[in-house]
Amino acid sequence: MNGSRKKTAHTIKGQSETAVSPAVNSMDRKSAGGMLKKLISRRNQTDKYPVITEDELRALGTDISPDHVLGLRAVTEDYLCKPEDNVYNVDFTRFKIRDLETGTVLFEIAKPPNCDPSEHEDVVGDVDTSAGRFVRYQFTPAFLKLRTVGATVEFAVGDSPINSFRMIERHYFQGRLLKNFDFDFGFCIPNSCNTCEHIYEFPQLPEDLIRLMVEHPYETRSDSFYFVDSKLIMHNKADYAYNGGQ
Repeated sequence: MNGSRKKTAHTIKGQSETAVSPAVNSMDRKSAGGMLKKLISRRNQTDKYPVITEDELRALGTDISPDHVLGLRAVTEDYLCKPEDNVYNVDFTRFKIRDLETGTVLFEIAKPPNCDPSEHEDVVGDVDTSAGRFVRYQFTPAFLKLRTVGATVEFAVGDSPINSFRMIERHYFQGRLLKNFDFDFGFCIPNSCNTCEHIYEFPQLPEDLIRLMVEHPYETRSDSFYFVDSKLIMHNKADYAYNGGQ
């Protein structure tokens, strides 16, 4: 989520937890008459994309495209674009994770209302370029055994229409790519507020891998890349621990 500094996200006590993968997402554009749009997640064969490194991407001298990031085989160590590349003023204001089998809300966070970044423009000192672009999550081990999770995001867009808005999210553990998720948000009208739920159907992980992921907190990491018209405009990062409650 944008608009805040580095966050640590803890699961809510007494609630069950989950794992991750793609299927359907839906968008409710309230400013477009409450239209509900359901989209099927892309299913990419990531092995078919030419392997490329983070350093090679930086040396390209061209806009970074979806095909470029699908060629990555490791989590990035830094951001591949700048905050000012978000020229469409996409602003994520709410995020919720729920277990679709039980309806239990596992985690929810919202940006404070009337939060105006311009109020802090006069602050002198080093600028944290990761502000609003990194989240740290802590879940219990049970999260890794859930099958279907819904991740709902609410976001606003600025004065310009967005013709093709796409997110590619890649999860890694100790350098191993666990899963690639690829969703099309579709068209967003100017100055609209949108709600989209990504349905993740995560493949069941082997017990030995689950044990390692629990034993090595925050070594599970993800990159979330956002594209408009196949040009990278936003890059968010997260890491995860699954040893909560122990």
